[in-house]
Amino acid sequence: MGDAIELAAGDYRADIGRRGAAMCRLSFGGEELIWRCPPDEPPPASHGLLLAPWPNRIRDGRYTFKGVEHQLEVTEPRRGTALHGLAYSRPWLPVEIASDRARLTCLLDGAAGYPYSLELAADYELDAAGGLSVTVAARNTGDSPAPYGMGSHPFLSVDTMEDAVLELPASRRLPVDERLLPAGAPEPVEGTEHDFRTPRPIGAAAFDTAFTDLKRDADGLAWTVLTSGGTSTGVWADSSCGWLQVFSAEGLPGGLNRRGLAVEPMTCPPDAFNSGTDVTVLEPGEETRSRFGVMRLSRP
Repeated sequence: MGDAIELAAGDYRADIGRRGAAMCRLSFGGEELIWRCPPDEPPPASHGLLLAPWPNRIRDGRYTFKGVEHQLEVTEPRRGTALHGLAYSRPWLPVEIASDRARLTCLLDGAAGYPYSLELAADYELDAAGGLSVTVAARNTGDSPAPYGMGSHPFLSVDTMEDAVLELPASRRLPVDERLLPAGAPEPVEGTEHDFRTPRPIGAAAFDTAFTDLKRDADGLAWTVLTSGGTSTGVWADSSCGWLQVFSAEGLPGGLNRRGLAVEPMTCPPDAFNSGTDVTVLEPGEETRSRFGVMRLSRP
């Protein structure tokens, strides 16, 4: 599916993959801020991928929308779920490329279990001061309503997970079962190992957890900050992203175990097509947009 699209601005460098419009690389002054991934192969643990038209998992790959039951391909057999949507495996067409920005598009048209037509667009922009920002748009090009959700899956680089300091602006977390599917309503993080509203070392805490009730700044952005080896990296997400999935790379092979922290902005939680929670229903011709980004922060 071709080589990565290379972007540059100031000390930042970024590579964007044509397969899945993946965030394949982001560095600052030669320092890697996220895990790198190959531009034309499925990356381990989904790192860097755009997740649409749903993020995370759908139970048994089955859901009902407008009274019609649909069966998706079960792409995570060991848990029996349909994982991370359809767009990550598709070729995306670059329609605009400049030294510091790229726009890629993808058409989802009548996939098995998702008989809807969506035009997706991903705008990547690299700024010397603000790092990498991403705008993902979805427009319903079909003649019937379509359920939709979106996420992104960057892994932030860490030297040692136990010593990394995390600031996570979430006051509730979603309990899950052994299949990592919802097992109740979101619960307060206060008094638990998952309370990182005040920055502190991660220590032995393990995550594969969806968080919500996100504190936002004056611009409506929710910021997650990871500091490791003297570098602070921030992930921000706009108000369309009411959820963050955080995964501490537990049990990953190939030397990746606890060597990165996935911070995944999401518009809806796991199994949203069944619960209906924060699912966007796009009417014919309707469009929705989400923005998020990653940058190196200057912090003492």
